[in-house]
Amino acid sequence: MTEPATTGPFPFSAIVGQDDMKLAMILTAIDPGIGGVLVFGDRGTGKSTAVRGLAALLPPIKAVAGCPVNSVTEADVPDWAQVHDHSIVEKPTPVVDLPLGATEDRVVGALDIEKALTHGEKAFEPGLLAKANRGYLYIDEVNLLEDHLVDLLLDVAQSGQNVVEREGLSIRHAARFVLVGSGNPEEGELRPQLLDRFGLSVEVESPKDIDTRIDVIRRRDAYDRDQTGFLAEWHDADMALRAQIVTARDALARVDADDSILRDCAELCIALGSDGLRGELTLLRAARALAAFEGDPAVTRDHVRRVAPSALRHRLRRDPLDEAGTTTRVTRTVEEVLA
Repeated sequence: MTEPATTGPFPFSAIVGQDDMKLAMILTAIDPGIGGVLVFGDRGTGKSTAVRGLAALLPPIKAVAGCPVNSVTEADVPDWAQVHDHSIVEKPTPVVDLPLGATEDRVVGALDIEKALTHGEKAFEPGLLAKANRGYLYIDEVNLLEDHLVDLLLDVAQSGQNVVEREGLSIRHAARFVLVGSGNPEEGELRPQLLDRFGLSVEVESPKDIDTRIDVIRRRDAYDRDQTGFLAEWHDADMALRAQIVTARDALARVDADDSILRDCAELCIALGSDGLRGELTLLRAARALAAFEGDPAVTRDHVRRVAPSALRHRLRRDPLDEAGTTTRVTRTVEEVLA
């Protein structure tokens, strides 16, 4: 049994409310292939707290001790990495923050062209994508990040490879991570082309119920006053969730989805006017991850119904004749199509 930590981020299980956000993050932990999570809403609603809390409860990763990209085996270590310690160690699941002012070199890594030309060596300074490999990359105010950087991040997240090319030189390394972006829509929106590249999206808001707000304050105050005691109190709940996620990961490939489920996914996306097939594919993966999480052997219409808003709300075209929000439109269409 894992011993409780004496210090660490706020426990994921102790977060009050925000069930849609927590579920979206759990589903991407089960199947990172779902894609990133986009969280839009008020400040101070636990967005970054949830990312750090989830990463902390996940099992540690096994990686080559000195590898800058957290390679699983010595054979996976990039040829440019000067690794002297090849022992396999356990590391916490990485969580890397990408600041708004980060340059492209800081994000993808920097090639030392002069050293490469004069000494014939691949001199490469790894960036944030290398550190985030096999973990999470968190971007606060993603809607304020330059579009070309967001596009670059989404390309890398989808391909799992970071390729840096300068002056005819090329460096590549594994970069598999879950991209979590958060922002306030009042401060600007992402382009639709970029929105569509995120797997899931959720909307969060400050709780309106006074008892819920008191519960949030009570737990945060307890954590701030006695971090060790609070972590110990929530340790069992976090470990139970870890076990459920690990079991779901193992079961994921065995969860069946028959043609009726595929038809439901396609009919939903057609009814909502979703462009391309990314919506159906994400909807299916998310529904399968939810089924695995709940221990079900096959995807049901109920699974599709429950993940549809997070998988589809950010893929809708604007309808000037419909004043309802995207979540309302998805929910209404789900009720009509999957009645």
